[in-house]
Amino acid sequence: MLIRRSSDIHQSEITPEGLYLSRRTFIEAAGLGLAAAALPGLGGLPRARLPLEQADPLTPYQAITTYNNYYEFGTDKSDPAENAGALKTRPWTVRVEGMVGKPGTYDIEDILRWFPSKEYVYRMRCVEAWSMVIPWFGFPLRDFINRFEPSPRAKYVEFTTLLDPRQMPGQRSGVLDWPYLEGLRMDEAMHPLTLFATGIYQKPLLNQNGAPLRLVIPWKYGFKGIKSIVKVRFVETQPMNTWQLAAPNEYGFYANVNPEVDHPRWSQARERRVGEFLKRPTLPFNGYGEQVASMYQGMDPRTLY
Repeated sequence: MLIRRSSDIHQSEITPEGLYLSRRTFIEAAGLGLAAAALPGLGGLPRARLPLEQADPLTPYQAITTYNNYYEFGTDKSDPAENAGALKTRPWTVRVEGMVGKPGTYDIEDILRWFPSKEYVYRMRCVEAWSMVIPWFGFPLRDFINRFEPSPRAKYVEFTTLLDPRQMPGQRSGVLDWPYLEGLRMDEAMHPLTLFATGIYQKPLLNQNGAPLRLVIPWKYGFKGIKSIVKVRFVETQPMNTWQLAAPNEYGFYANVNPEVDHPRWSQARERRVGEFLKRPTLPFNGYGEQVASMYQGMDPRTLY
């Protein structure tokens, strides 16, 4: 299914939220669920690895769209929903540059046409000990990468958010050094779990969720999920990300969920799902260890946060 402009989508085409919330098979295969069927290379994973009654329910749409970290629109969790409405996501272009065979500036409508979106249900973990389970729509980042033919010398991918303080009031503050930057090692970027997301709940992304294009890496902490992307750059050396630059003693490049390594200001050992009262144990790699841990063999796990 292609993600289209919201003006092109009829109400009758949108699956009601209640229908989603009534399903009982959201997160089969240790949290992968529909993602295992949709992602190339993961379709052969055993199904229903978790007992059905232990499957994680989806976080309600309202919570996903009103409780957000997006400092370009403010530092409170409610600020993005309140302040992001003025962001214009059409027209929108993404610049591809660096060590790549097909550099250029590409319109978001062309990107959406080239890469059909599918549904992927992922657990998402924020560094501040809260989490959500989100039905993303999007496409594997590796499909995007392959189209633009990166050089074998390109070992990393760097992403940049829109810089426009007129539309993004949080960028008028000095809380971070703008624009927001993020990066992945090439094998992380090419992993079939890594997505470019274009929507949730079969609806186009709202501005507060990173419209029109954002990164989703479910085994990493949420700050790696850069939003409103305008540039993708292929480089040979490890790029810095925004939170590394802001607080290198607290945030690393990898940001893999590691419950055994506490953040300097809070424990990572337990998490609370948005909408729930009780906390639960945090899972290594956010529960995706079987799929991703091999990428980090021989590395000190204490640094992968």
